[in-house]
Amino acid sequence: MICLVTDRRRVSSGHDAADRLVDLVAAAAHAGVDLIQVRERDLEARDLIALVRRCLDAVRGTPTKVLVNDRTDVVIAAGAHGVHLRGDSIEATAARALLPPGALVGRSVHTVEEAAAASRAGRIDYLILGTVFPTPSKDSTHRLTTLDELSAASRATAVPVLAIGGMTIERASAAVRAGASGVAGVGLFVPPDGRSWHPHLQAVVADLRRAFDTCGAVP
Repeated sequence: MICLVTDRRRVSSGHDAADRLVDLVAAAAHAGVDLIQVRERDLEARDLIALVRRCLDAVRGTPTKVLVNDRTDVVIAAGAHGVHLRGDSIEATAARALLPPGALVGRSVHTVEEAAAASRAGRIDYLILGTVFPTPSKDSTHRLTTLDELSAASRATAVPVLAIGGMTIERASAAVRAGASGVAGVGLFVPPDGRSWHPHLQAVVADLRRAFDTCGAVP
């Protein structure tokens, strides 16, 4: 399972940031990314709903699902495919009571204990565990989740565990060998300056699929 987490500031610092982000989402969907988590926490509800609807249009005709970070109200208003809950958010059962049948529900966790507890509580489709490697989005004092903890969490849960934090293709391979069922990231999917979305996303997804096919992951 491959998840792109959005951050429009990583794709443009100008007024076209939302447009550029939607272009990235479209390229990711056509490259085969499974999940798009729209994580634009600074946007007001109206603007976030509009952005999510544009992302849904961008993935139309592909299997890619669009989830909204922590905002079940926005999921319902925009018609998104599900919600990704923060670690300190409401329980998955409460989120499901608000969402339509068939909606996806994921959760962020940071320790083996949190992962096991979320899995035991049920009604969750997947977990994202991290931060596994240093990343520009977290300061240097942020606690890292070790690969051993990732391995333990993957064994302790009944749902897929995706690794997040500082992902590269090489680090994704290490995460898969540790037992992860997938990876999530932000910068991994953003192409270097001057490179177009589609070739970059096609190459990244192909490399990630190859890593999952050849690393002998446990799940």
